[in-house]
Parts: sequence; C-alpha cells; structure tokens
Amino acid sequence: MNQMNIADFHLTLQVMDNIDAGVVILDRSYTVLAWNTFMQAYSGINSDCILGHNLFDVVPDLPKEWLKNKIASTFKLRMRSFSSWEDRTHVFNFQNFSPISGGTSLMFQNMTLTPLKSLSGEYTHICMTITDVSDIAKSKTHLRESNEQLTHLSMTDRLTQLYNRGHWEGCLQEEFERCRQFQQPATLVMFDIDHFKKVNDTYGHIAGDGVIRTVASLLRRTKRQSDIAGRYGGEEFGVILPNTTAEMGLYFTERLRKRVEKSYVSVDVRSINVTISLGVSEWNPTMRNHEAWMESADNALYQSKQRGRNQSVIAEIISNTNEFAASS
Repeated sequence: MNQMNIADFHLTLQVMDNIDAGVVILDRSYTVLAWNTFMQAYSGINSDCILGHNLFDVVPDLPKEWLKNKIASTFKLRMRSFSSWEDRTHVFNFQNFSPISGGTSLMFQNMTLTPLKSLSGEYTHICMTITDVSDIAKSKTHLRESNEQLTHLSMTDRLTQLYNRGHWEGCLQEEFERCRQFQQPATLVMFDIDHFKKVNDTYGHIAGDGVIRTVASLLRRTKRQSDIAGRYGGEEFGVILPNTTAEMGLYFTERLRKRVEKSYVSVDVRSINVTISLGVSEWNPTMRNHEAWMESADNALYQSKQRGRNQSVIAEIISNTNEFAASS
C-alpha cells in the first residue's frame, strides 16, 4: 500500500512537470511545496531554491497584497477562484517568447487558485495554476485596437481630423435633448471660411485643403476639451459649446476669428491669409428640434456674411414663436 502511494505520487509529479502551465502549491504560510518545470523555466528559479521557502521572499516582485487577499478569499470561501489577464495582465513577471508578440513583452497570464483539502478534511493548501494566454491576449487586443481604429475612422473627417458631419450632427442632437431634459444652456456655432472658392480658383485645391487644415488646427487649439467640433461640409464647420451662453460663446468665436485672421498658409513662395464668418445661437426651449437650432445658427452666419464677413453674429429670439433675429 505504501509502495502504491509512492508510485502514485511519482506519477503525479510527472504530470505536474509536463503540464503546459505553471503549478505552485502553497500552505497557509505561503511556503512553497511544489514548483513545477514550467515555473522553473520561466522564473529562472530552480525548485531546490524555493521549495520550503516563503513564496514572497524568493519572488519579491509579485503583487503581494493583492495575491494574499486572493488566497485568503479562496480559503474562506472554500471554492476555486480565478484571475483573468483582462483584469490583471500578469501575476509573475515572466518574459513571453511567443513569436506573435516579438519575444519582448511580458507573458499574459490567467491564474486559478484551487483550495486543497487534507486527509483531516481541512483546507490547508492552495494550488496555484498559471496559464500562458499571450497569443489569445495579443489577438484580442489587436482586434480591439482595430475595432477602435475603425470606429475612429467612421466618425472622423480625414482632412481635418475633426468629427465628420454624420457623427457631429448626432452629437448635436444628443446635446439638444440634454438641454431640453435638464434646461441647461448650450450654444451652437456655425462658421465658414470667407471667399473660399476664390482661394481654390487662385491657388488650387491643394492650397485650399491646406487652408482648411490650418483653420481646423486653430479650432482645436481654441476650443475647450468639452466642446464638440466637426467639419460640416466643404469649408463649413460646427462647434457645440455645452453649458455655455451665447455671450460666453461670443468670447470663443472672437478668439478663434482673430487667430484665423492673423494666420497664414504657405503655398510655394506665397502666403494665403483668410478670414472666417461665424453665427452663434444659444439653445432655447422654443426650438422644435436640433435642425431648428442649426437653422438659427445658419441664419446668424448668413447675417455675418451680409454685414461684411470676418465677424461674429448672435441669433436672438424676437418673439415667443420660433423666429430669430441676429445681432453682432
């Protein structure tokens, strides 16, 4: 019987050493009682240097408090616990030699903690299993990054790197609903580049694209992080200013207008100087929908052009109906 137990133990050790995962057995004091070949290969620590020693003394770069809490919880609940690479990328700082990751990054790991019952019926040990999931993690991470990139491309205007018309107008609709629900102010700015057709006819479309990129860059530098800017089409832009009154919006438009007025776009040996005209409209409860809000800002933009361009005009409600006037 004794010989059978020794034989069984020998077979168990062979399985542990040949399994393609790390196997560590600890007692309640974190003393290492088993450290298989996988663990030796990736840690560089031979079993005779760690068996009978405290795990955290020999492997000091472990997430000590987190792992101790995890082990304590496993003992307390008397059931298996699990840690995924998506929650914590790794437990042990093992190098990953998989070709898919270039052989330089750390190994992504899943960890399973299994409470072990002694012959007395008490749970006295923990079996820690470390599984290399680097290939799966890298593939999933790459897929996630690709999806994020596709999402970004689907909502971004390629020339300006601002939101494209479809996504920006969706943001405007959401802001309109937020204003209506919470009765908080917000201001919409529509603007375009003055005499842009003349720029294209005189200097060519490549120069025209350069002008649009420059204006977009100035817009990004002038707006707040919370402001939502988009290229509405051609040389026309839209900016949503949440929690902003028309008067506060006018401060923004004048800063932007003056920056554009002072800027130049170099084309060959010539420099192009352009100006912009802006229409400003504060959200109002009388507006039926976001299209009415945009129409109000467009009307103010039209007034800006009629009055000589290179200026900001605020749309004002002149009655209880949805009619708007414009004022500088």
